Amino acid sequence: MNDKYDTGMQVRRKILGDEHVDRAEAAKTDFDTPFQTLITEGAWGTVWASDGITDRERSMLTLALLAAAGNFEEIPMHIRATARTGASKQDVLEAFQHVAVYCGVPRANHALKLAKQTYAEMENDD
Repeated sequence: MNDKYDTGMQVRRKILGDEHVDRAEAAKTDFDTPFQTLITEGAWGTVWASDGITDRERSMLTLALLAAAGNFEEIPMHIRATARTGASKQDVLEAFQHVAVYCGVPRANHALKLAKQTYAEMENDD
C-alpha cells in the first residue's frame, strides 16, 4: 500500500495484537476497505505512531475520549489493549474520574462498568 498504511498496520498489531487485527482483516469487505484504510493510516499510522507521548498516555487519553464522547463500543477493545500499552487499572480509573468531573458521571460510570467487565474477561482468559 504505502508507508502510512504499513506503519499503521505495524502499530495496530503492536497495540491490539495479531489475533484482533487478523479477525478484523478477515471481516473486511470491498464496501468497508476504504474506511479500514482510512483508520489504519490516520489513527494507527499517524496518531498512534507518533512518538510525542507514550503508548500508556495515549491509551489513557483514548479511553477518556471514548468515554467522554459516549463511544462505548470501542472501550472493551482499548481496555484489552492496555495489556500492551502499559496503562494500569489505576491509570484507567484516573482517566474515567476525569471524565466524570469534566464530562459527566453517567458516561464515566458506564465506561467503568465496561472496563470492569472486560478486565474480568481478560483475567478469565489467563
